[in-house]
Amino acid sequence: MRARASKDTFEYAVLRVVPRVERGEFLNAGVLVYCRQRDYLGSRVHLDADRLRVLDPTADPVAITGALQAAADVCSAAVGAGAAGREALGSRFRWLTAPRSTVVQPGPVHTGLTADPEAEADRLLRLLVLPVTD
Repeated sequence: MRARASKDTFEYAVLRVVPRVERGEFLNAGVLVYCRQRDYLGSRVHLDADRLRVLDPTADPVAITGALQAAADVCSAAVGAGAAGREALGSRFRWLTAPRSTVVQPGPVHTGLTADPEAEADRLLRLLVLPVTD
């Protein structure tokens, strides 16, 4: 009998694009995944420009993609991520998931169990962000 891989608690939040904050409409455009036990912080981003245009024909997909990439850069501690990218993983996740009133906003933080946080980030992107396909 093969041993099952142990699972650890992880936290995740959806990155939402809110092109017109006053309307409160949003489009899921990314996920943030944090697993302290596995020393993992990762993100996946995908902006569906066609769906964005439905919410707001005047929205700037290039600027919004830049904001999503900035969040991904903080996750990966990219050189251009600034001071936030040099913080500990947990601090970065908390900073990224803090409420804000901008075009890119984090949704609520949820938890789960995973043996592979990298695969979990991919799964959550498919489940929560990418368009549903038949």
